[in-house]
Amino acid sequence: MSPRQNRSMDAGEYALMDAVEDRMWWYRAMHGHALQALAVLPGGARILDAGCGTGGFLAKLRAAHPQAALFGLEYAEGAAQRAASKAAAHVATGTVNALPFPDASFDAVVSLDVICHDAVQEAAALAEFRRVLRPGGLLVLNLPAHEWLRSAHDRRVHTARRYDRPGTIRRLSDAGFAKTTPRHWNSLLLPLMVLQRKVLKRDEGAPSDVAPFPPWLDASLYSICRLEAALLGAGLRFPAGGSLLTTATRPLDVAKPPLELT
Repeated sequence: MSPRQNRSMDAGEYALMDAVEDRMWWYRAMHGHALQALAVLPGGARILDAGCGTGGFLAKLRAAHPQAALFGLEYAEGAAQRAASKAAAHVATGTVNALPFPDASFDAVVSLDVICHDAVQEAAALAEFRRVLRPGGLLVLNLPAHEWLRSAHDRRVHTARRYDRPGTIRRLSDAGFAKTTPRHWNSLLLPLMVLQRKVLKRDEGAPSDVAPFPPWLDASLYSICRLEAALLGAGLRFPAGGSLLTTATRPLDVAKPPLELT
C-alpha cells in the first residue's frame, strides 16, 4: 500500500462479508458471473483471486474447479487466514499493488471489487495483474458501475472509483490488455438500488449494503439475478447496471524478427 493509503476495509465489514458471502443474493450473483467467465479454463489451471477477502469466491471456485491450483492474495492478515481455511487454497498476505508472485504464474487472475478500493494504486495493480498472467491468460474483474451511484456504502467499504464501459476499456488497453469486454449486470434491480442508496440510505452515516436479508427477500432478489444471467447468456446487453463484469486477456507475446546484418 502507499504511505497515505495503508488501510484495508474495516474489520466489521470483513466480519459481515464472512457471515453472508456464501448465501447473500448479491454475492451469489457476482460469484456466478465470475465462475461463468472462468468456465473456459482447463481443469488444472492456476488461478489467482487477487483481493480474495474472507475466501467466499475461492471456496466456490474450489467446488467448480476441483483440480485447479488456487491461490489468493489479501491485505488483511485475519481475512487471509480465514480465506485459506475456507477454500483450502494458498493465500498470501500482501497488496495487489505489488503481487508476491513470479512473472507469468497464472492462467487466470480474478479480482472482484478490488481495484476500485482507495488503498489500491489502480495502474500499478493492473500492471501487476498483467505481469503474473501468462501470455494468453485471462483477467476477470468485477467493478462498481456509474459514478452517480456513489453512496454511503462506498464510504463504508472505501470505494474510491466507480467505472463506466468506455473508461474501463481505456484503462485496460493502457495497461496492455486486449479483448476487453465489460458488461453490466445487476441491471434489472438497478431502480431498487437507486432507491436504496439515494433515498433510504442517503445519510453519510448509513451502514453498507452488506447484510443478511430475510430469506424470502433474498430468494426473490436472487431469482431476478438468475433471470438476468439467463438473458445475458442469451446475448442481451444492458446499458446500465450496478456492476461491470469485465474480461480481458494478456496478449500473446510476439517475437521480434531477427535483425538483418548488412
